[in-house]
Amino acid sequence: MTRRWSFYMDFLPVVVIIGNECIDMSLLTLYKAATLQGMNNHVFIAYAYAVGTFVLLPITLFTTRSRVVSPISFSIICKSMLLGAIGCSSQILGYVAINYSSPTLASAIANLVPAFTFILAVTFRMEKLSAKSRSSNAKVIGSIISIAGAFVLTFYKGPSIINADTHLTSLFHQPIAFIKSVDSSWAFAGILLTLDYFLVSLWYILQVHILKEFPDELTLVLLYSITATIISIVVALLSVPNASAWKIGLNLSLISIVSSLILGNIWKVNRQYGCSLVSALKGSCLCNLIHSTPNCDFCCFGGYIPW
Repeated sequence: MTRRWSFYMDFLPVVVIIGNECIDMSLLTLYKAATLQGMNNHVFIAYAYAVGTFVLLPITLFTTRSRVVSPISFSIICKSMLLGAIGCSSQILGYVAINYSSPTLASAIANLVPAFTFILAVTFRMEKLSAKSRSSNAKVIGSIISIAGAFVLTFYKGPSIINADTHLTSLFHQPIAFIKSVDSSWAFAGILLTLDYFLVSLWYILQVHILKEFPDELTLVLLYSITATIISIVVALLSVPNASAWKIGLNLSLISIVSSLILGNIWKVNRQYGCSLVSALKGSCLCNLIHSTPNCDFCCFGGYIPW
């Protein structure tokens, strides 16, 4: 029997994920403004993960009686640590890149996530590719459009490589000077963002794999958050030894951290929606923008955290 179309089940989750993206870019812009006032990106990530873990820990402990708690094996702990390392690395790369560019470039390069996710899913045999399948053809076309979208805005917004006044003879005779004339910071940011979103896609794939083996989403989020907190604090201490950089006052830095924590928990997606839909709209799963926020859209991959 074919299931009837439902506003709540079929349309509302799409609206929520699109709203998720609007919040994503708003928080990126707020973060950029905070860094322009002197906030260090490594300190920001460390605080965000630490606060998320602090909030998530009592919630996980107090809800153990109201949910099914799966036994934790050593394999799950190792995979959770790997998930935390990938997520934290992704965040670090992303925020460093934004310091060299802008949220606009980050939004453009983010279009690569669906393509990366689809390619990885096919590579790990989580997706079946068939030329006769409408679904496969749609995903291939969507991947091409995603890559094209990332390049279009990057080239439109980015620095000019060849101007009208550029002569081909000078380009061949002085290649070093030509390369140096290109805005290196924008290009460097593009490379970092590409690596960032590749890790995000890999992160999605690993989440799906772990959740099939360990369906206790809330405990998994806690393990992930603890790992990411430890890694981010170590990185921040090594890169920012100055104690004054860790002081957060009543300014944009505090607003950015709190907004990331609060707004990251507003949007929840029903547990029936999986990797394909969320990846197609680039929902940032575990945590919306900050990978440590307690709600995390792990629900996008089959989990839902009741508040």
